[in-house]
Amino acid sequence: MNIVIAPDSYKGSLSAIEVATIIKEAIQEIADDQIIIKPMADGGEGTIEAILSSTDGTAVHLQTSGPLGMPVDTYYAIIDGNTAIIETALHAGITQLSDNERNPDNTTTYGIGEAINDAVSKGCQSIIVGLGGSATNDGGLGMMLALGMRAYDKHHNELGPFGRDLLMLDSIDMSGLNPKIKNLEIKIACDVDNPLCGQRGASVVYGPQKGATDSQISTYDKALGKYADLVESEFNAFLRNVPGAGAAGGLGFAFLALGGQLESGAKLIASTTKLEEALKNADMVITGEGKSDEQTLYGKAPSFVADMANHLKIPAILLSGSLGGNTDMLRGKFAGCFSIINKPLLLSECMEESKELLRSQTKQIRTLIQHFQ
Repeated sequence: MNIVIAPDSYKGSLSAIEVATIIKEAIQEIADDQIIIKPMADGGEGTIEAILSSTDGTAVHLQTSGPLGMPVDTYYAIIDGNTAIIETALHAGITQLSDNERNPDNTTTYGIGEAINDAVSKGCQSIIVGLGGSATNDGGLGMMLALGMRAYDKHHNELGPFGRDLLMLDSIDMSGLNPKIKNLEIKIACDVDNPLCGQRGASVVYGPQKGATDSQISTYDKALGKYADLVESEFNAFLRNVPGAGAAGGLGFAFLALGGQLESGAKLIASTTKLEEALKNADMVITGEGKSDEQTLYGKAPSFVADMANHLKIPAILLSGSLGGNTDMLRGKFAGCFSIINKPLLLSECMEESKELLRSQTKQIRTLIQHFQ
C-alpha cells in the first residue's frame, strides 16, 4: 500500500514528527508499505518543525527579544530560497513564561519584528507566520516598533514595545518603517475568527490565559481600539473587524495592516508541504491529534486532511490520543476513528506511555486492514 501519514501533534506528549515517525515505524514492522510522512500543524507550536520535515528548508538561528524583552536564542526557517517561516511561539510564546510571569503589561512581540528584519535582510521576499501560542496582548505594537514604527504618549515621549506602553499610546509615526516590508508577501496561519476589540476581541477572549485581570481586560480593549484608530488612519484601511484580527493578542491586526493575508493554518501548512501532491498517489492517509471530538471538525488539521482525502476518494483514518464527544459525527468524515488508549489509564500514564500505546494501536489497525487486502 501507499500510505501518507499526516498527523498533528499530541500536545503535551508527542510532536507531529514524533507521531508520524512512530506510526511509520510500527507499520514497517508488519507490512512492506510505501510510506510518506507529512506532519501537520495549525500555525502554533511545531509549525516550523512540520514544514522543515517535508521541505528542503533550513533553520536560521538567531537571538531575538523574547516575550519579556530579554534575549532568547531561537530560530526561524527559510524554504524555497526566499520564503521565511516565522513561528510566534518561538519569539513571544506563552510557553516561554512561567505562570507567575504571565502579565500583558510586561510582554511584547518585538522579537517577531526582529526575526522579520533578519529574514528580509537575507533576501526573503515572502513570509509565512504561525500566530498560535502567543503570550502577548499588545496588538503587534512591539513588532511594529521593531520594524521601524515609532510610538508616542500624549506628551510626545517615545514609548517602548511592551503592553504597558500600548496603554499610553497617543500617536504613531510610520515614516521609519523598514522599506522592504512594503513589497513583502505575508501569509498568516490563523484558525480563529475573533475581531480585534469587543466581547469577542483579543482582550476579552484570550486575555485571561495571558494573565490579564478583569480590569486589565477592559483597559486593553479600549487601548487596542485607540491603537486601531491610529494604524487604520495611517494605512487608510478599516481592519479591526476582519475575522482573525484579534488573533495572538491583536498581532493578526498588525499583520493585516502590513498587507498580510489570513489563511487557515492547516490549509497553509498543507499547501507549503505539498500534502495534496502526496495524497494523489496514496491508498490511505492516517491523521490524528491529542484529543478528537466534535471540535475537530471545525478547522482542525485532521479534519482538513480528511476533507482533502475524501475529495480524492482516499480513506482517512483518525488515530488520536483520545476520542470524546459525538464520535458518530467524526465517523461521517473519517473511514475509522481510533484512540491509542487500550486499557484503563490515568492521564499521566497515558502521557508517559504514549509512544508505546501509539505503536501498539497502529499495528492493530494495519493488521486489520491487511486481512481485507
